[in-house]
Formats: sequence, structure tokens, C-alpha cells
Amino acid sequence: MILLVNALVFNTLTTGLAQPVSINQYNETWTSPSKNSSESMPCGGGDIGLNVWVENGELLFYVARSGPFDHNNTVLKLGRVRLKLSPNPFEAGGTFKQELVLNKGHIEITGNQSGLSAHITVWVDVFRPVIHVAVSSNKPVKTEASFESWRHVDRVTKGRENNANSYKWAPPGEVKTLKDAVQFNENEVLFYHRNGAERSAFDVTVQQQGLDSVKNQLFNPLSNLTFGGSLSGSGLKPAGTYQGKYLDTEFQGWKLVSQTASRKHELVLCLHTDQAASVEDWKEGLETVKKEAVTSAKTAQKPTQNWWNDYWARSFVYIENAPNSPEWQVAKNYQLFRYMLGCNALGKFPTKFNGGLFTYDPSLIDSTMRFSPDFRNWGGGIHTAQNQRLVYWPMLKTGDWELMQPQFGFYRNSLKTAEIRTAVYWQHKGASFTEQIENFGLPNSAEYGWKRPAGYDKGMEYNAWLEYEWDTVLEFCLMMLETERYAGKDISGDIPFIESCLTFFNEHYQYLAKKRGSKAFDGENKLILYPGSAAETYKMTYNSSSTVAALRTVLTRLLELPDTYLTREKRAFWHQMLNRIPGISFRSFDDHPTIAPAKLWERINNVETPQLYPVFPWGIFGIGKPGLDTAINTYRFDRDALKFRSHVGWKQDNIFAARLGLTDEAARLTLLKLGNSGRRFPAFWGPGFDWTPDHNWGGSGLIGLQEMLLQADGRKIYLFPAWPQSWDVHVKLHAPYQTTVEAVLKNGTIESLVVTPESRRKDVVIMLK
Repeated sequence: MILLVNALVFNTLTTGLAQPVSINQYNETWTSPSKNSSESMPCGGGDIGLNVWVENGELLFYVARSGPFDHNNTVLKLGRVRLKLSPNPFEAGGTFKQELVLNKGHIEITGNQSGLSAHITVWVDVFRPVIHVAVSSNKPVKTEASFESWRHVDRVTKGRENNANSYKWAPPGEVKTLKDAVQFNENEVLFYHRNGAERSAFDVTVQQQGLDSVKNQLFNPLSNLTFGGSLSGSGLKPAGTYQGKYLDTEFQGWKLVSQTASRKHELVLCLHTDQAASVEDWKEGLETVKKEAVTSAKTAQKPTQNWWNDYWARSFVYIENAPNSPEWQVAKNYQLFRYMLGCNALGKFPTKFNGGLFTYDPSLIDSTMRFSPDFRNWGGGIHTAQNQRLVYWPMLKTGDWELMQPQFGFYRNSLKTAEIRTAVYWQHKGASFTEQIENFGLPNSAEYGWKRPAGYDKGMEYNAWLEYEWDTVLEFCLMMLETERYAGKDISGDIPFIESCLTFFNEHYQYLAKKRGSKAFDGENKLILYPGSAAETYKMTYNSSSTVAALRTVLTRLLELPDTYLTREKRAFWHQMLNRIPGISFRSFDDHPTIAPAKLWERINNVETPQLYPVFPWGIFGIGKPGLDTAINTYRFDRDALKFRSHVGWKQDNIFAARLGLTDEAARLTLLKLGNSGRRFPAFWGPGFDWTPDHNWGGSGLIGLQEMLLQADGRKIYLFPAWPQSWDVHVKLHAPYQTTVEAVLKNGTIESLVVTPESRRKDVVIMLK
């Protein structure tokens, strides 16, 4: 039975909240060194991510950053750093501790061997592209710090290794990862990679897709892109180079050593990325970063720690069952994955679903993939919207609007390209965003297809999975609209993007109808959404329910914006389009009415459940709304939905169950989804359908947990709509209209509740089963 708590009961709740247990209860702590990079720990900030581990007495970490794309559109790591102390307190036989300290955003490592102890702090400046490694010891030690690069020579990539770049299984010729420039520069190691005159994935794709005539109008993030940095340290001087092999990959190291022993050592990596006109211009930019790092060395750590403290205070989910219980571990992994997302708060490019900033040697994920640490499956610069959306949806309820901007910026940068391709191919208006697009906005060349029938529509991907799949971009349109509703953000700059995406559907489906016959609309004056697609699963659809729900929801939210956003004429136009969206289709299983994937479809290609997308993300069906029983029937009785059910990877069943108020099912799937990954770092899930760490696995887990706790429908806020009473929790989440809800549930009873602003308390409905 659902309990609805009214205003009278609200008055019995205390408004004061117990101080939440520190976020540091969820710190990840290891008491032994690691075997290899698969046992690494994430660390980062701003737009930088490190994989940090201690192996054979040496500290190692990979350095990654948002946006270092080479000419093949591979996301390249910047390199690996190795640090060794002499005498060495981290050798086998001593005591050891490595801890990710969440409230400070950094990693602390301590070692003690025969009376010698040392403490290392690894941290990244949130506001500057600078990495710090601080060493302190009880006795003087010498340090040996090295920068290691496996790109000291050109590397030809073949076969499945090309899954890391834009060419995948269809390279247009030999694919080569070009070497970096690495050298000693006085007392530092200088390293960089530059995209020069070589033919890039952008050039190949533009020519393939017949867009050379408009090439100079298209967004190109690869041209002249230069990225790298410098490694230096207090009292360190060059000590030559060396060769080595780590796992499957040969490398060269550039060594810096201290001349005298000391109790304190500082290692600094300054990074710089720019589409610089020349290497010299890039070096000038790096010098600016280095000067800022010097002037801020004593003051930068406190603002970084304050940023992380604010991050954790903004929202939280503390499940207060017994530590290390499955429920408690769900909350821990929620925080650990949110930490990983916070490491790319300020990036120019979005967090990649297929590993984010924290990929590592691929053979430790799949033993047959003996490739370099640059590898990740499903591409580097390629953007798969179906997966990316799950990384970014949870940021609404966590209040992390800042973190959503790199994803929105990706689309803003690509808008003009998407509009140009529509105009070139079909001579009408609107932005056409396909699935599997590049960071420059065009369809991926392999997915677009090299072996295309003569006369095949050049605007289309010749691909059984992706053809006619246009609608995922509408989820990002809705995210933009929701930042206005949740945070009161001015989204004037996003309205042209949203309107252009809607315009495409309005014009393109009239265009297609007129190619088939004399009428642009059906007999009820509705758009005919054919051919279409319901995700990658139901293909060649007629009025896909996921597309219908998407258009209806985005148009409705657009029309709910204040008058300052839309002229009277535009408002009337979008009203007209909304009235032309066809209805959602239905079917029955054993006399149980359910939502159909579409009115008609030709085949099934994949294992998604788009018949439940009207539940999430589109919110057409849900708690307190008409048709909830039909949506629940779809979850329970649709044979495809049952066959496809899973918690793995991008599967959304945990979210659907929560949205439908199916508490036991939501809890079951959440325990699986946010349970430990099976790897040393518990939030390194995957590979699932993609790669490790699987960020759409983590993202879908966060969304589902949030939906169990809080759902919003217009001005209504449903609290604990699918939450087990036996899970004690202290939660703070964001809701629409600049509202936060913080509550403590213990032993099935709400002990305290604070709604900010207080005027929104009347809109909260508490639901406990």
C-alpha cells in the first residue's frame, strides 16, 4: 500500500537534520600495492583524469585529459609517470596504504619499511591543468621521476585496434598513430603531440559524405590541435633515457633524478591543449600555465579542496545500513562514480561513455586485445548519443549543472554542421543528428558505410542498426530545457539548437511523405514518422513510440518556457507542431494492454526496450499519471521487454522499475547495477556492451537510485516512490524550480525533512510502500 503523507503529517516532521556522516565514510582504501594498471585508482579534477597505482615499490599513473584527439580521432593519453624513492619505503614487506580521500579529491599513499616512512599526495588542480605529487618522509630520500611514452615511435594500428579511432573495421588505408615529440628542456621533460598536415578523419569523412563544397564551413576540432605538457620537480635534473615494456607495449622513459636527498619533494605536470597556429604558439601557452602553477603552488590546493567539498554538499545519497552491506555498498559506488564524473567538470568535451578519463591497458579487460594504453572500444572522438545520455541525466538531480556544459557544448559546436548537411542533402531546414557522430558533427565514416548502393540517400547512414535513428538528440534538448526548470538557468543560447532539432523532424517527415505521395500528413492531419527507428532495436518503424513521446515531451516543455524565450509567432508554430504529433501505439499480451514499440516495424535488431522510453526519459507514463497500469503491464508482460531484461551496461530496467513504483524490482536491479564491479576499484564496471570503466553502466545506476528516492511531475515532488523501508537513508537531491529536498528515513519512518524553499513543501508527496 502507498502512504500519501499530507500537510498535517508534514507538520510533525522536524525541520532540523542530523549532520550527515562525512563523505569520507565512502573513501576507497587499499592496504596492499597493486598488481598492474587494472588495479588503479581514479584521481582527477577540472578536465584531467589519472589512473594511480603502486606496483613493485613504484608509484605509476596514466595521464588523461578531455579532448586530446589525434588525426585519426583517437583519444590519446598524454603518457605515464613513474616515481621511485631511494631508500624505498614501498618495497614488499612493509606496511602500505592507498586512499582516495573524497572530500579533498585526492589520493594519499603511505608506506613504512624498516623505520623509513613516506607519504605521497597526488592531486589535480580543479582550476588549472596542473597535476601535483607531493612527497614527504621522516628521513631524507632521493627521488627518481620519469615520463614514459609508448608513442616514441610511429605505431601502425591494425584490426580491432582501429576500434579506438574513427575507422573501426573500415580503414581507408594504413592507419598510423604518429609519434610524440618528447625531449629534455633544461630541467624538465617537454612532451607534445601535434596534428599537422597529415590527412585527418575529418578530411576523410567530409570527402566520403560529399561535403567538400562546404568543408570550410564545418566545425573541425582536429586541425592544428596540439596537446601535451611538461614534467618537472624540485631539485630534479635530467638523467637520460631508457627503454622498457609494460604489459604489451614497448615504451621509452625520460628520467629526472634528485641530486641530494631530502624529506620533501614536489613533482609538477603542467598540461596545455590548443588548436595553435604553430608549435611555438603552443609552447607560449604552456609557459603561461607553468607560470600560473608556480605562483599558485602554495594557494591552489585549498580552492581545489573547497570545490570538492561544495560538490559533495550539493547533493548526496547516504544509505546508513550496516557498513559493507549490499545496500551500503550501493551508496558507496554511487559516490565513487560521481567522483569520476566530477573529474571532467570543466572540460571542453563531454565525458566519454566508454571509459571516461580512466581507461587502462586493454589486455587486462580482454586478453585478446594486446594494444597500447590509448585503446578504448567504440571510438575516441565518436559520440554515441544513446550511451552519452545516461552519463548526463543524473546531473540534474545532483545539481551538477556545471558538469553538463561540456555535453551541451558538444552539440552547440556541431549545430551549424548538422544544419548544413540537412540543407545539402535534402534542401530543407533543421539540424540532422544521426547516431555515431564524430566530435565534428558528421556521421562516423565506418557506420555511414563505404560500400553504399548507387543512388542511396547521402544523408543516411547505410547501416542496419542506425538507419533513421534521429531522435536521441531530443534527450539532450530536454536536458537543456530541464536546466532552466531545475536551476533557473538562462537557456536563451540553447533555444536555437532545440528549435533546429524540432524543425528537422517537422520538415523531414513532410519531405519524406511528399516523396512517397501527394500528402504531407496522414488522414488525421498528423505527421507520418516513417521510416523511423525505436532505438537500435525496432527498425523501419511507423510512428515509433519513443520518437512520438520524445517530440511530444520536448515540444510541451518548450511551450512551458516563460514568454521571454519565444515570440507569439513561434509559440503558435510549436503549438501547431505539437498538435500534429501522432499518438502512442499499443498492443496486448494475454489480454494485458501494453505500450507498443511503434505502430508497425519491419524487424528487431538489438536488445533495447524503447516501448518503455515513454516512461523514461519522456515521462508520458508514470506515478500519478494516466495509463500507469498500461506502463506497468509493459514492464511485466511485454515478451521482448522480459527477454531483454538485464542490469548490465546501458540497460535501463532499474530506471523503468523505479519510475513505475515497482519497489522490490527497482531494489533488486539496483543492487546488481551498483554492486561492486568485480575489479579492485569497485566503480570500474564493464565492459558490458562497451568498455571499462563503463560510464553508461554507472550513469544508469545513478539515475535509477535517484528515481527510487525522488521523482518530479510538473510541480509535484514524489519522495520515496520506490524506496524499500528497510533501507535507512539520508538524502539530498534537487528538484525542479530551484528546489532541494533533504530527508532522513530510519526504520521505515521519516525522522526529518527540509524542503528548500519552504514554500515548496506543499508540493511534496511522501510515498512509502
